Amino acid sequence: MRIFLAGVSCVGKTTVGARLADLLGCRFFDLDEEIARFFATPLDRLRRRYLTQHAFSLAGAQALAQLLARADSSDCVIALSPGGLMGGYWKIVGKTPDATIVVLADTPENILARVTFYDADSRPLQVTLTAREKRHHLREIRRDIAYYGRSFQRAHATVDIAGCDPDAAARKVGDALAPVRLALARPTEPGTASERPAGSPCPEIER
Repeated sequence: MRIFLAGVSCVGKTTVGARLADLLGCRFFDLDEEIARFFATPLDRLRRRYLTQHAFSLAGAQALAQLLARADSSDCVIALSPGGLMGGYWKIVGKTPDATIVVLADTPENILARVTFYDADSRPLQVTLTAREKRHHLREIRRDIAYYGRSFQRAHATVDIAGCDPDAAARKVGDALAPVRLALARPTEPGTASERPAGSPCPEIER
């Protein structure tokens, strides 16, 4: 079982993913950390090496492929980058046969409250936003939700975690996983399409 958590930046993939892994009794991996470890370079400095987000995703996909090839990732939860269901990442995630993909959704205001700023060496910074800066970041978050939204339709389920603390959000995702995995494991009737591929919508889950 490999569970991929997708969503925009700061929606809570890392925090909720770690709690979900504890709940399920499996390993947790943060893809951003795995990419930084794979290239032995802080993520922000690594991004600056590439001219486009597409080029960066192709590089990051190398780290994802290496992670999935490891024996300790056969049963795990993986927090993806915001573009984890696009480009080079999707070429790997979409072909992972045992993948279950869940998108975490929340309001722009809640996401902004979780935003953490980092320096070039990935060290957290103490930043107090002005009212004008908050409005700017809210617009950026809304743009990200719209931009990545189409790729998020590739997930098996979307779970709204608005108003949930990390433990409650993890339980909510866990509850959503049961019908998804049942649908994926359900045998097909003769003459029908074979097992639904990873990333195709799951009708049993309310979006």
